[in-house]
Amino acid sequence: MQTHLGELAALTTAICWALNGAAFEAAGKRVGSTAVNYLRLVLAFFFLSFTSLAIRGLFFPVDATGNAWLWLSVSGIIGSVMGDMFLLEAFVLIGSRISMLIMSLAPPLTVLISFFLLDETIDFISMVGISLIMAGIIMVVLSKKPEEEGEEKLKISFSRSPKGIFYGFMGALGQALGLIFSKMGMGDSYSAIAATQIRALSAIIGLAILITIKKKWPEITGAFKDKKALNQIVMGSVFGPFIGVALSLVALQYTKTGIVSSITSLSPIFIIPISMVIFKEKILPKEVLGAFVSVLGVAVLFL
Repeated sequence: MQTHLGELAALTTAICWALNGAAFEAAGKRVGSTAVNYLRLVLAFFFLSFTSLAIRGLFFPVDATGNAWLWLSVSGIIGSVMGDMFLLEAFVLIGSRISMLIMSLAPPLTVLISFFLLDETIDFISMVGISLIMAGIIMVVLSKKPEEEGEEKLKISFSRSPKGIFYGFMGALGQALGLIFSKMGMGDSYSAIAATQIRALSAIIGLAILITIKKKWPEITGAFKDKKALNQIVMGSVFGPFIGVALSLVALQYTKTGIVSSITSLSPIFIIPISMVIFKEKILPKEVLGAFVSVLGVAVLFL
């Protein structure tokens, strides 16, 4: 009897990512993206450590090789420090809904970077998928507005903050590079949970150094005075690195990687009703269509 457990786990993972994004957007607007990034990494590390203890019998990834530590640490610095800092700042500037849609660029960026760094080929289907993702994002972030002198002339402009859109793109690039270095560190057999632990630990250390240099520790300690923001950070950390990661691993065990990747990419769709309810956003029809087109592109990319 076919249970579709893998597909259901992947679908729930996509919902978790959407809730995770909404929680971090709300917290970031209250205490700043740096505080959110640092605190959620610390929480994620401990959640992952207890999960690892339950599943693997190891609280700390002491079984990792030197090569795994090297590349997974690089992955954590690039993906979680650089990439997530940009992403969380994009949450504040343009909202989690648009930011997560731009993050759908991560799979095609991974494909393109792999083509240059790992000599992986890009076939016609992949190019179609990349084109659909780009088309969907362009539909959402660009708008046509009438010129002041005449209604018949239209000019193309950004419908959201250009800075926020750039930060979202940098977040996607950071995630893509992080995935590639993770692949180099994990190989084909090392535990995904332990690998995520190493990434989180390296990111905590790297971000702590950056916070010290920029003298932003008062921003971190100040976040503890905002109980609502702390609750949102905890909620985001539970839904994201904890439940989300665990369910994604369950999905990978019970169904194909391409199916998991396609279903979990539905987060930009699920976050639309969340944004309407929580943030009272007015969603335009072209934005809904753009999100569906981008998700279709991700699905095509993993065919």
